[in-house]
Amino acid sequence: MKFILAINMLIMMILMAACVKKGIPSAAPQEEAVDMHASRISLDWIGTYTGVIPAASGPGIEVTLKLTAEETYVINYHYIDRSNDIFKDEGRFSWNVEGNEIILDSENFPKYYRIGENRITQLDLEGNPITGMSAENYVLVKEQEIP
Repeated sequence: MKFILAINMLIMMILMAACVKKGIPSAAPQEEAVDMHASRISLDWIGTYTGVIPAASGPGIEVTLKLTAEETYVINYHYIDRSNDIFKDEGRFSWNVEGNEIILDSENFPKYYRIGENRITQLDLEGNPITGMSAENYVLVKEQEIP
């Protein structure tokens, strides 16, 4: 009886060793592949962007948005044809999962922007593209650095 029990144990050990050697896949999570086409990786997004966006009352708002490698920003709004007051905010920004949009930590200015080649497009209050005839008016263009 002890002999049969010993043989059964030996067979079970051989079967278990065979399973391990065949490399039966584990349930461990796999690392996600990095999308090398994301704006965050493939574009030179660091810099200062300027443009004029529509205003509810008046000819527009001059906007300057500066982004740094440390993922900080400074944004300035100047309402054209109003006082010389400049409304300013600064803080940190984060990237969306796809790496093509940034979210400012601002409480007083639009938060969502899509990064493009030498341009940034302001998105609506929920992070969706602005549509319609005025959509192109929400584009800020990157200032070219003088060497």
